[in-house]
Amino acid sequence: MTKLAKSALMALFLFLVPAGLFAADDVRFERSQLRIETPEGKSHEFQVELALSPEQRERGLMYREKLGDDEGMIFDFGLERDVMMWMKNTPLSLDMLFIDGAGRVQRVASGAVPYSESIISSGGPVRFVLEIRGGRAAELGIGRGAQVTIAAMATQSK
Repeated sequence: MTKLAKSALMALFLFLVPAGLFAADDVRFERSQLRIETPEGKSHEFQVELALSPEQRERGLMYREKLGDDEGMIFDFGLERDVMMWMKNTPLSLDMLFIDGAGRVQRVASGAVPYSESIISSGGPVRFVLEIRGGRAAELGIGRGAQVTIAAMATQSK
């Protein structure tokens, strides 16, 4: 094999191997509708990605550079428990809504700082965490006591 052919093969190998590594790390999310109703009766719908598996919850919105006003991600931990979140590798400011098993918002952590590794605690047992664009909860008047309905979860429980 000529030196040029060896160099070409090495370059091809170096190009394809990292691409394969990234593909293996690709985490996919199903989507669902989510509705939030405030205690005052205002409601808003979001299109959310479902983070159900440990791999999906670990990835979350890391590396995402865009999130629409009506988009988000819902993390389902299966059972109510104290939950700790962070913003590692997340370039967007987010609001985190900590939601109990009955779908009631228990706490809103507003404007989480991009890339921060500081822990953001649920402050008590919750089953779900909804992440939406930073500042959006205040814009929509969403706070403690709001009721959340997740279409995918409602159909699973029937």
